Amino acid sequence: MSIVAERLQRVKPSPTIAVTMKAAELKAAGKDVIGLGAGEPDFDTPANIKAAAKAAIDKGETKYTAVDGTPALKKAIAAKFKRENGLDYAPNQISVGTGGKQVLYNALMATLNPGDEVIVPAPYWVSYPDMVILAEGTPVEVACSENQGFKLTAEALAAAITPKTKWLILNSPSNPTGAAYTKADLRALADVLLKNPHVWVMTDDMYEHLVYDGFEFATIAQVEPKLMDRTLTVNGVSKAYCMTGWRIGYAGGPAPLIKAMQAIQSQSTSNPSSVSQAAAVEALNGPQDFIAANNEVFKARRDLVVKMLNEAKGLRCPVPEGAFYVFPSCAGTIGKKTPQGKVIETDTDFVTYLLESVGVAVVQGSAFGLAPYFRISYATSTEALKDACTRIQKACAALT
Repeated sequence: MSIVAERLQRVKPSPTIAVTMKAAELKAAGKDVIGLGAGEPDFDTPANIKAAAKAAIDKGETKYTAVDGTPALKKAIAAKFKRENGLDYAPNQISVGTGGKQVLYNALMATLNPGDEVIVPAPYWVSYPDMVILAEGTPVEVACSENQGFKLTAEALAAAITPKTKWLILNSPSNPTGAAYTKADLRALADVLLKNPHVWVMTDDMYEHLVYDGFEFATIAQVEPKLMDRTLTVNGVSKAYCMTGWRIGYAGGPAPLIKAMQAIQSQSTSNPSSVSQAAAVEALNGPQDFIAANNEVFKARRDLVVKMLNEAKGLRCPVPEGAFYVFPSCAGTIGKKTPQGKVIETDTDFVTYLLESVGVAVVQGSAFGLAPYFRISYATSTEALKDACTRIQKACAALT
């Protein structure tokens, strides 16, 4: 008899972490590998944020805190929601967790009963379906094609809703595509949700500040205030503030939901790091100008990668509105042969070929629920991106 729970048999290890680890192993073995699988900025955490953490240590702020966030951090989060999103949350409507992933997981664990359905637009961040499964829910994947801008339409949402639907998960800008929902997009989805009062909305806004070309970010509770009492607005400091390792995510939502999430956290991890929370207060309250400066670099990298990939034989790369990913199609390579005589039958075959032939590590689109595509993170140096894209062009040219 296995010691492992049956539910884990349905859960897949994170493909993005697997790719990053594989690239690291190959590098350690002396291979020339460029890893484009990790979703974290290559910029350092700003100096003022690091200074706040050091000051917290020096002041002895190294004890347990309130389970789901210090009063100072909850105050900073409430101010951020009001300032940037026009949303009013009281302290008992805010939850702080060890990264956005824990916040999402807590919400699903606190609300899902066996058989409850969660609508997950695909392509999706790899963890959404598996977290639903761990919470004994049923993920309902809804394909969002490139022709739709990789975004869920009102018609597709309405068709996916059943009496068992508990949540809709929205991620904008998106991991893995970089697609972002406009206010008009969200308005159309909100109209469907207003007709289905049993459906809650979990909106993952982690890449809120990483948008380009004048795109105006909006979140659904801001677009339709009537949805506030059944929306969990999730965000964090990891991406925009270059604080992935600090592990601070947060959310605003109805007090009963936040209380239930607190109960889950109190019996699992308890509070996030006290020092990280102090750093997050400074991140949210301190200077924000570096975000725009970083975005200029990200936009230049995006434009470079999109151009070079569209010059590669058999690839097609749309221009994303935000985040730091591109999600190119490799449909033009399917059916072709490698120099070793192997036929490229899937996007997994294609990314394996890139890693083995030219040492570029990317993640197959099927891991995100849509094939044949692949994801590249351009949150790395411009030099490495140029080198990687040149290698990808070379690999594509060698297919026959």
